[in-house]
Amino acid sequence: MKLAYKLYPKESSSGNPNSKDGINILILHGLFGSSKNWVSIAKKLSLYGDVYTIDLRNHGDSPHSEEHSISLMAEDIDEFIQDHSLQNTILLGHSMGGLVSMLYDLLHPGLLKALIIQDISPRPYPFAYDKEIQSMRIPIDHANTRAEVDGFMSEVLPDAFIRQFLQMSLERKPEGGYFWKLNVEGLSKARHMFENVFLPHMSSGTKSLFIVGGDSTYITDSDRELIRSVFLNSEIETLAGGGHYIHYTHASQFLDRIERFIKGVIA
Repeated sequence: MKLAYKLYPKESSSGNPNSKDGINILILHGLFGSSKNWVSIAKKLSLYGDVYTIDLRNHGDSPHSEEHSISLMAEDIDEFIQDHSLQNTILLGHSMGGLVSMLYDLLHPGLLKALIIQDISPRPYPFAYDKEIQSMRIPIDHANTRAEVDGFMSEVLPDAFIRQFLQMSLERKPEGGYFWKLNVEGLSKARHMFENVFLPHMSSGTKSLFIVGGDSTYITDSDRELIRSVFLNSEIETLAGGGHYIHYTHASQFLDRIERFIKGVIA
């Protein structure tokens, strides 16, 4: 599948002794997200190389499909890397995008320069997003304003932060009313996407950084052991007080840790 993306070309290396040519950074968003979620971080990371923010299938401007799985998205990323002849590639993935990044690395040993994973572990996860799906199934064809759409959604989904996150994929139709760029129905049918992704024998020697939220429910103590057993050359950084969206809630700390890691990778 040909994925939509935004390219943030590498900035001039003038005055930056840590920058070298040839690094490509691919950023993979989480479920219900898009490349829009990563504009600020992509601009900052373009100091170190070309940065591609990807819209995974059924998200953003990428094509919709009735099929949606981690393995298919890993194949999409492989196609993207080959189509663009990318080398010295660093994958940065959040949540669903992190699972895709990890699986790609495990299936293509030695191809990545490095791996950066945000708040997810190489194990099965439940599909715990029924309220999100339900809130996006509410008819919005004739809504007059985004505030009106938000009001509809709030009856099902009380969390204002999550509603605002979802509404980054909300678009207004030229004739009036709104629609979701997300393939809501397609994603609702992919309830098993987080199951049976990783096989027991899989392991990787890729230099890896896992950044997790100290208050996140996605990472347990056993997950930390699992990460180290699967990704043999990994380090785990915990951002105190952070949840699942630390790239937004703890952006400065998150970016600082990534920059220090990338500088070490390209030194």
